[in-house]
Amino acid sequence: MTGLFDPARYAKVRLPLLEAGTLPPDCYTDPAFFARERERIFRTHWNLACRARDLPGPGDYCTVDLAGMPAIVLRGSDGVLRAFANTCRHRGSRLVSGSGSAKAISCPYHGWSYALDGKLIAAAGMERAENFDPAGFGLVPLRLAEWAGFVFLNFAEDGAGLDDHLGNLPEYLRSHRAEDMVCVHRRVYDVACNWKLCLENQRESYHVAVVHRGTLADQLPEQLAASGHWSGSWFGHRGSIAARLGAAETLPPIPALAGRAAEGSYFIGLYPASFLVFTVDCMWWMSFRPLAADRTQVSTGLCFPETVTRRADFAAIVGDYIARTDTSHPEDNRATEMQQQGLASPHARPGRFSHREAGVHAVDNWVLDRVLDTAQRDDRITDSMLPA
Repeated sequence: MTGLFDPARYAKVRLPLLEAGTLPPDCYTDPAFFARERERIFRTHWNLACRARDLPGPGDYCTVDLAGMPAIVLRGSDGVLRAFANTCRHRGSRLVSGSGSAKAISCPYHGWSYALDGKLIAAAGMERAENFDPAGFGLVPLRLAEWAGFVFLNFAEDGAGLDDHLGNLPEYLRSHRAEDMVCVHRRVYDVACNWKLCLENQRESYHVAVVHRGTLADQLPEQLAASGHWSGSWFGHRGSIAARLGAAETLPPIPALAGRAAEGSYFIGLYPASFLVFTVDCMWWMSFRPLAADRTQVSTGLCFPETVTRRADFAAIVGDYIARTDTSHPEDNRATEMQQQGLASPHARPGRFSHREAGVHAVDNWVLDRVLDTAQRDDRITDSMLPA
């Protein structure tokens, strides 16, 4: 009997798409597999945390909890965004929850206080401690970087930068100027499924005709040549796909779009656990934050160019866009929860991929490259992995 992390166990997953089998069910249910993902994926790669516009002023902060790693993203008095571990240097208490604004970060347990740059500025009751130097007890910094208006965190002390992680992705999406977009609608869902199921679901259109019958039109996207830690596809179409079917009116296309960006939509699985859609009139994002092997927090945001949000008719028209996301996301959540329930059965077995599931195949092989003790293959979707 092969072990959970024996590469031989996954030989069929490694085959080209139309010959390949799906991941074994326990990859979605076994706590040991989830623990390996947490250590080798989420603690070493760049994770989407928030939008930079969420924190416009000094002292504005938000918290991120990702695979057992609580963090604070905080804008300093100098306007610089920084990230810190959300744990007091005294005895480890969580410092803050949710989001807000503060002149300093104060521990709710014993009152140790930290400046917006992470330095310890008050530790009442420590006057008698010998050889205690406050300079050595500031908040633990985390690596932070920005792209397209998104803020990313990396929990490893060193390693590749965000540019290397993104690879050639910015080349596809540059003309959307997402850094100038405003998030106008958000939702957070607690979904009873493994994080991979959420990402896999977004990376294929096979389910659309069944799960989203009456909500979305069918899509037949083509896979993109990706370098870096992502995979994606492009779907050509006319008009908006972001508003609900039958919407009487839609918002104008983004004027700066060039090439294929002006002719359709990009669907991007940004590893480890984010999904981005850059389309002709807007952008939306999804972040899948693993809470346990069978539980994921799904955060979503719908964004438009700031100039569009100032239109007199924006509030009247955007309702059809919100209606689409508020219908399709819960449909996906129900589907992945049912999938998790089936995968937990002792009778569940690996399946096979459809030609419409190249994105799922790419996700699963990226995960295996990092979880298993094997040489990592090149971070591109190669022709041998795609259907003829």
